[in-house]
Amino acid sequence: MKILLIFTGGTISMVRNPETGALRPADTQTFRKFVPELEAGEAQIDMLPFDPLIDSSDVNPDNWAKMARAVYDHYDQYDAFVVLHGTDTMSYSASALSFMLDNLTKPVVFTGSQLPVGVLRSDAKENLLTAIEIAAALDENGQAMVPEVCVFFENKLFRANRTTKQNAEHFEAFASHNYPALAKAGVHINYRPHLILKRATGAPLRLRVNTDRHVAVLKLFPGITEELVNSVLSTPGLRGVVLETYGSGNAPSYDWLYRQLKAAIDRGIIIVNKTQCSTGSVEMGRYEVSLPLLKAGVLSGYDITTEALLAKMMYLFGEYGDDTPEIRRLLQTSICGEITVQNF
Repeated sequence: MKILLIFTGGTISMVRNPETGALRPADTQTFRKFVPELEAGEAQIDMLPFDPLIDSSDVNPDNWAKMARAVYDHYDQYDAFVVLHGTDTMSYSASALSFMLDNLTKPVVFTGSQLPVGVLRSDAKENLLTAIEIAAALDENGQAMVPEVCVFFENKLFRANRTTKQNAEHFEAFASHNYPALAKAGVHINYRPHLILKRATGAPLRLRVNTDRHVAVLKLFPGITEELVNSVLSTPGLRGVVLETYGSGNAPSYDWLYRQLKAAIDRGIIIVNKTQCSTGSVEMGRYEVSLPLLKAGVLSGYDITTEALLAKMMYLFGEYGDDTPEIRRLLQTSICGEITVQNF
């Protein structure tokens, strides 16, 4: 079993400078000294570090493409991949790779830590070593147990494009509010095979890294003004908007809001309704205050996360160009398990 550890940066890669006491990024040799277990297992674990390492707050779609290419370029040489990444934007990056790596049949497991590997109470070792064990796991047929892009953190394995960072203080940093965990790790790792995405084998891996960043998030709030909404929707080059609404997809029943949304959609901007609630799905038409959104042509985001929706929009606009009907269709289609499409 050969596993490639893609080392992008983040808190997990930090160690304390013995002279100054300050935290600094570790090189791969220093990192291995803090995790000697990497040499003790049966799997061959190689490391591919980014140069320079990146704080996750600085990660952008170019970095997503670099991560995806690292998997693609080494796909035939390795059985599985583990990506070390900062927690702040891990859900964005992991979601993006779930779209960029088309026909994936090998595990790509993202992990990180809340405390640096060089700190005594760090959660880095446990997260990393369990992520590696999950990446190496095989089912009864000798196939990868979890052949999709995932996030492992604090004893739980999630589908990557269902995750969001929920906590900056506790070790349980991530949650998947609308899809159950794929596995839970205790003394044993208990997998839930019926929840895991398994693609038909035979089709080669396709790398699809074109993105278009002309998207925006517009969050509704009590007292929102027409001037603010207009300023967002009038952004030059804007192609897509994540409209964060109340409850099951509701919005204020202002005439001006309908007019602004309708005018933007008529100009070719795609607007997707995403609830501000952590759990639940958009149900446009359930309440009267959501009917104007339907009338304006706003699409339902169902139960998708904001992170996955932004990554999906950038990906679709980059890959499908001006094919607006196909982009609109795919935004309401589950490409790799990112949404649960329901007919309400």
